[in-house]
Amino acid sequence: MLSDRQITSRRLLLVAAGMSLLGVAGCRGSQGVNGGVAAPGAGAEGVPTDGHAAEPASAPAAPAIPSASPSAAPSGPPSPSAAASAPPAPVASGTPVAAPRKLTAAESKPVYELDAERKVVALTIDDGPDPRHTPTVLALLEQHGIRATFFLIGENAVEHPDLVREIAARGHHIANHTWTHPDLRSLSDAKVRDELERTSELLNKLTGKPPTWFRAPGGDWSNASLKVIADLGMRNMAWSVDPRDWARPGTSVITDRILKDVRPGSIVLNHDGGGDRSQTVAALKAYLPVLVDSGYKFTAPPG
Repeated sequence: MLSDRQITSRRLLLVAAGMSLLGVAGCRGSQGVNGGVAAPGAGAEGVPTDGHAAEPASAPAAPAIPSASPSAAPSGPPSPSAAASAPPAPVASGTPVAAPRKLTAAESKPVYELDAERKVVALTIDDGPDPRHTPTVLALLEQHGIRATFFLIGENAVEHPDLVREIAARGHHIANHTWTHPDLRSLSDAKVRDELERTSELLNKLTGKPPTWFRAPGGDWSNASLKVIADLGMRNMAWSVDPRDWARPGTSVITDRILKDVRPGSIVLNHDGGGDRSQTVAALKAYLPVLVDSGYKFTAPPG
């Protein structure tokens, strides 16, 4: 008969053997389909998600830390398992989520006036934003409950982004007026595209909406610009009432020209940037109440 000490020793040997078998089974369970142990951070096929060769499996690899440099580019596409587990990348503010809509031939032509059957006026403000005059113009428009269209120059918008956001926040329509206000007829096709695309991208980034209207500086469209404008899904707006306020002929002259020429469906051209626009601001104070009292409604053409 075995003694108590012999029984205890035999039980200990059995327990030790069982633990050894469990350890072997656990190692086999952790191996991949090819028999190799997957390295930390590897994809479904045992390939590291950063696109580099796997380190030897003799020691656990430290998890890779992504570079904080914004210029660092990924070295390769992520594995399917990494793409499925990673959260979706946030969409940058102002980035369009849909391709520009296709315009018909009729929609691509410049619009010179609105519906003449309705007593409406489209007030358009060019060449801003300008920190001296745009805030005053915004206050005047708010005072009379008027919604206008601001054709902004890209190099001004990038200098005064808060003004761009304020124009949009007050419910006005923001439109593209090129980046540097050049004569489009003198530019190459590539330069025309750069002028328009840079401006649309900036305005989209600042407001969250891509501009849907464009105005050529001086009203001088070119065949190249008409094609790019159509590619970007924008329509072209000209004008029917031009008081030539940019030449600073005097407040009374600007006011008289507008009141003389305005009619139902008019698109009125004014400027809040590009120089001293104090005469334009004074003229707005004079003629806006007259038009309102005459029964005119103000509109920003729809996109």
